[in-house]
Amino acid sequence: MLYQLHEMQRALLTPFASFADASAQLFSNPFSPLAYTPVSRRIAAGYELLYRLGKDYEKPAWDLPTTTIDGVEVPVTESNAVQKPFCNLVHFERGAVHRSVGKDAGAARKDPKVLLVAPLSGHHATLLRDTVRALLPSHDVYVTDWVDARMVPASAGPFHLDDYVLYVRDFIRALGPDVHVISVCQPTVPVLAAISLMSTENDPALPRTMIMMGGPIDPRKSPTQVNTLATTKPYSWFENQLIHRVPPRFPGAGRKVYPGFLQHAGFVAMNTDRHAKSHYDFYLDLIKGDDEDAELHRKFYDEYNAVLDMPAEYYLDTIKTVFQEAALPRGTWDVAGERVKPADITSVALLTIEGELDDISGSGQTQAAQDLCSGIPAADKEHFTAKDCGHYGIFSGRRWRTIIEPKIAAFIRQHERDSA
Repeated sequence: MLYQLHEMQRALLTPFASFADASAQLFSNPFSPLAYTPVSRRIAAGYELLYRLGKDYEKPAWDLPTTTIDGVEVPVTESNAVQKPFCNLVHFERGAVHRSVGKDAGAARKDPKVLLVAPLSGHHATLLRDTVRALLPSHDVYVTDWVDARMVPASAGPFHLDDYVLYVRDFIRALGPDVHVISVCQPTVPVLAAISLMSTENDPALPRTMIMMGGPIDPRKSPTQVNTLATTKPYSWFENQLIHRVPPRFPGAGRKVYPGFLQHAGFVAMNTDRHAKSHYDFYLDLIKGDDEDAELHRKFYDEYNAVLDMPAEYYLDTIKTVFQEAALPRGTWDVAGERVKPADITSVALLTIEGELDDISGSGQTQAAQDLCSGIPAADKEHFTAKDCGHYGIFSGRRWRTIIEPKIAAFIRQHERDSA
């Protein structure tokens, strides 16, 4: 019923949001005489703020039409390399670097192949746009683009945490063995499980490296607010309070999900004051005519406010298996009847990365993979803590581009050479 009430609210807000958008244009468009009244900027700013608070946010585009390789701008084309009901494996295919002279004229680069496993935790995979942008110049990038569960017909069946692990294994097999797997936040756990199962089976498609960034490998270490919520509430609370059925107007009608709008409310509640200040600053920037800062605000919240529904089975499995039972570090996790044993991994190099100020995955949670993967030689394991870096700074922003991405690129190339 809550989901239906939310949809009714959205239907009621839509005309008001449209009115606010039109009014903002009326008081800001240079061709409108109302834009030249004494208080036009304040009125336009107020209407735009109302519009952005009331509008519905759709999944953003990747918006990565080009990249620059060796100083040459080349086109980038998106395509689905693999399609599954709950996820598409998107390939960012780069055009050839055309040079006017030399034996390599017009040759396509053979850069390391990277599988970037995006979180299925509320936001769309496009949250990793900056991650992809920084990797593209020197890597052949593939990304898991998870489908909004409300758009998946009920006939596709349920989607459990085990299914996530098996999806990752299928994607690695589709790209491997010459592939490097990067997981950001939540997927560090199922990625480690997938590679553990592949190692137990001596799978010939095992990747060369696994790079794990800011994830809850062992959530018992330095627990954050997220970990505390997951462990202080009983499993039944999550099942009864957060799970709802998709309304009839969507393809996934009847499917049980953890709705995106509830997740978004939780995100905002964690930092209410910061978000309120950000919106007030946006209003002031519009009044001052500071278009650059105002546009940065729009881009951030276009992404931040665009959320997706998670399959209920997957979300509840994650609460129970990852956080409440800590089954991975305890060595008690079975996936599709097979025990997950990270110690069986011997030939995949490991790099773990944490942010010093991460308030989502606390210090030591990702580094725990180093001890769990006891079969990997010490020479093939490395850990890095990014100073003065929060959770999002691990994969987006200046520190990501100038410190973390170069370290990942060097690690990948080192093990490209070692495997050659």
